[in-house]
Amino acid sequence: MTISRQDAKNGFLRRGESIQEWANRHNFPVRSVYAVLNGRNKGNRGLAHQIAVALGIKEPPQED
Repeated sequence: MTISRQDAKNGFLRRGESIQEWANRHNFPVRSVYAVLNGRNKGNRGLAHQIAVALGIKEPPQED
């Protein structure tokens, strides 16, 4: 099950965790995480897709 971008943002508030802390813990560039969270990058490929999956916005890829 996936969550919306807004739900992902709200999760940071609920947990009392900054987006920068989360990005650093997951070894993602902070600017890229913000781009995915704010919808500037849809997370269709590459690093942005990995970020979207880690945030729960997208489903992990299924192996064929």
